[in-house]
Amino acid sequence: MKRRDFKLLGGAAVAWPLVARAQHPARVPRIGLLGLGTASAWAPRLEPLRAGLRDLGYIEGKTIIIEFRWADRIEQLREHAAALVEMKVDLIFAMTSTETEAARAATTTIPIVFSTHADPVGLGHVASLTRPGGNITGLTVLQTELTAKALEIFKEALPQATRIGVLFSPAVPSHVPTLRAVEAAGQKLALQPHLQPVRTVEDFDAAFVTMVRQRVDGFFVSASTLTLSHRARLAELALQHRLPGLFGARDNVVSGGFMSYAPVAPDLTRRAAIYIDKILKGAKPADLPVEQASKYQLVINLRTAKVLGIEVPPTLLARADEVIE
Repeated sequence: MKRRDFKLLGGAAVAWPLVARAQHPARVPRIGLLGLGTASAWAPRLEPLRAGLRDLGYIEGKTIIIEFRWADRIEQLREHAAALVEMKVDLIFAMTSTETEAARAATTTIPIVFSTHADPVGLGHVASLTRPGGNITGLTVLQTELTAKALEIFKEALPQATRIGVLFSPAVPSHVPTLRAVEAAGQKLALQPHLQPVRTVEDFDAAFVTMVRQRVDGFFVSASTLTLSHRARLAELALQHRLPGLFGARDNVVSGGFMSYAPVAPDLTRRAAIYIDKILKGAKPADLPVEQASKYQLVINLRTAKVLGIEVPPTLLARADEVIE
């Protein structure tokens, strides 16, 4: 064999594995995103997640694939969760306790990350905040403490209030600890709660009629996908019946609600990208402590207050993180 032939064959022997590797690129991670509601309703929360992933070097559609699954009802959410498990996604992102419960029922092995869970320990989704111990972790808003503080602020805005309506969704797993917190805070603040379960947007009208009949001085809305997705309707009914509302999400106040005391949800969702990145790189959810929200905002819609004839104390306005005029 001539020397130059040997070089040619040797070169081919070296080049062939490189070609083979180019034909079999690294597998692109695929995450499933569960949502109860519509993509448009969750847009303010989804963009921060995408931004967080971009900050970590992920390019959607190229270096990471997100499988979105939107459900109109809880039963469909469970079906979507099962379908994502069947697809063998690498991770499931479940924003709240509602989506987390559906994902938990579908898998005990695929990692699940939440971003605004109300009570992960109380609902049994993690063993503890410091050591989750299973396939679930993420960020929590600690709804019990949040509810108590929010009602204190509401009482400060309406010192004469003695009766308060409570809109909650029985389908949301975290409604149980939330209602316990409302009851405890109500006793302390001399606020008598009147519970109003709402399962669909069609229940809103009847709930307001009932609250007016009960002569409540205002109402508290436990944040949920339902109340976020239909925030404009809630604000409209509150003005129609002249009832000031205390909401668990800033979005409700931007849409015309009276006030909110809540964590900065977009910040939590953005930080969830860090959990996703760590898990995709090999970390186990069981070893990633659940992070607690550290930023809370008081938002007051002064325009709505004026329409309702409410004089918000200057001291409260001075403490507000945002005043909508």
